[in-house]
Amino acid sequence: MQKILDLISEEVQKAFEAAGYDAQLGRVTISNRPDLCEYQCNGAMAGAKKYHKAPLMIAQEVAEKLDASDVLAEVSAAAPGFLNMKVKEEFVRDYLRKMRESEKFGLKMPGQAKKIIIDYGGPNVAKPLHVGHLRSAIIGESIKRICRYAGHDIIGDIHLGDWGLQMGLIITELQKRQPDLIYFDASYEGEYPEEAPFTISELEEIYPTASAKSKEDETYKADAMEATYKLQSGVRGYRALWNHIIDVSVTDLKKNYENLNVAFDLWKGESDVHDIIPGMVEAMKKGGYAYESDGALVVDVKEETDTKEVPPCMILKSDGASLYNTTDLATIMDRMEQHHPDKLIYLTDKRQELYFEQVFRCARKTGLVDADTELVHIGFGTMNGKDGKPFKTREGGVMRLENLIHEINEEMIRKIRENAETKGYEVDEKEAEETAKVVGLAAIKYGDLSNQASKDYIFDMDRFTSFEGDTGPYILYTIVRIKSILGKYAEQGGTLTNTVIENAVNDSEKSLMLEVAKFNAMIEGACEEIAPHRICAYIYDLANAFNHFYHETKILTEEDVQKKSGWIALLILTRDILETCIDLLGFSAPERM
Repeated sequence: MQKILDLISEEVQKAFEAAGYDAQLGRVTISNRPDLCEYQCNGAMAGAKKYHKAPLMIAQEVAEKLDASDVLAEVSAAAPGFLNMKVKEEFVRDYLRKMRESEKFGLKMPGQAKKIIIDYGGPNVAKPLHVGHLRSAIIGESIKRICRYAGHDIIGDIHLGDWGLQMGLIITELQKRQPDLIYFDASYEGEYPEEAPFTISELEEIYPTASAKSKEDETYKADAMEATYKLQSGVRGYRALWNHIIDVSVTDLKKNYENLNVAFDLWKGESDVHDIIPGMVEAMKKGGYAYESDGALVVDVKEETDTKEVPPCMILKSDGASLYNTTDLATIMDRMEQHHPDKLIYLTDKRQELYFEQVFRCARKTGLVDADTELVHIGFGTMNGKDGKPFKTREGGVMRLENLIHEINEEMIRKIRENAETKGYEVDEKEAEETAKVVGLAAIKYGDLSNQASKDYIFDMDRFTSFEGDTGPYILYTIVRIKSILGKYAEQGGTLTNTVIENAVNDSEKSLMLEVAKFNAMIEGACEEIAPHRICAYIYDLANAFNHFYHETKILTEEDVQKKSGWIALLILTRDILETCIDLLGFSAPERM
């Protein structure tokens, strides 16, 4: 199904051509003066120089050709050469009817779907999720959902930090505490226990303790490095312990990500590419790409067009150890071999921009990716407190993610109780708690996603949980209001299945219909630009348009049955589009609030 703006542009382009001008001048845009018109075209001004004619004269000639248009109700030429237009109610009505009948509201699927892998999440095992993990999870999940909805084959990979010295530190601390564990008996050849010798809480205490000790005690650090070497060399007991660490951590991570309504298709980590690194490094050496510099192995990635210094990409340290660069390059190689993606998207803090520039250039130079493979890094800004500094606990520490979610939920429960008290009805505590979780998640996600990803933003609990303004709870409140009207209509004996959208009877209804009609163009743009904030901006405008229509229209008391049924049909479409959009943002709406 064509976008509504394209259909209107086609109509105006025909008129330009009929008047003797280049059809391409007839490109239409949404009006930046909605008080004057709904759509506008500035092509007459662009054509004035080419045709040596006053732009207003060109606009007037084109306007005359549109007098009998089936699409446009009003067309006027305005100085210095604008074409101001309003569309016919019948045209909008028919467009929305087709949207309602079509799969995905008529969204056009790509001729050739892309295979995309998105790398987001990136937590380290044995460590709790904190607020620093929030943006990656929220933005990445939304991008994955948007691209999938737009018709692409997209795979989300968490890319765990599950290898290296941190594992050696944990194993070393375990050995200091429980030296008699069977895993440390080199002569043991039997099966290891299925149950881990630690809980997630114990594991989360062990790592920071071990890390602190290694910074103060050189012997302890040497032991940890030895443990890391044994693990990576395949010592049975160490591998068995490592498997326990992964199992316990991933179980906890899945629970926490589930609370954020985030789900990964792949749970791979740095460990998955450990065995392919030697072959990759050897190929880089043989290809003449990698060379020694101060004992380290590097690949030059500087280009002649660079205006700033781009350091070489280090592949191995002077002691032969691999780095993040090494595992990221090996992961790219593995993804190309296993999945053959057209595009790889990486989502991290924007401060890693230079790092990914180096890695991407190295991957291209050494032939790890095809020439036409897209490599995209999306760098996100910082989530700050009201003081403008990175978000912290009241004590100044990094806040655990589950504690932030708990605080939001508590605030939402308080507001739900307060609302019930104001309106004089009893609140069911269990229902209030469930509703608070749904609305709280919307508050967190919308508060983040409504900002352009690259920008820093202020995490403002009061504003994010407000039921008014550009917030998640406001969007949900609008959806719940629509559901309430539809429920009451059904209680009155009305049917929700055979309703048909009719012509708009007032300006607020037409405005709502035109907002609904923007859906397809918005989704295409959000996918192409990898920009969830575009969905937030759209549903905020759509919610405002609905609420304006609602306050001006007595829907349920309308006596004209056909008119009332038409409004209900419009509400159903509005609800469905709003719920589709919030699902793409990664949250849902309750039945009541």
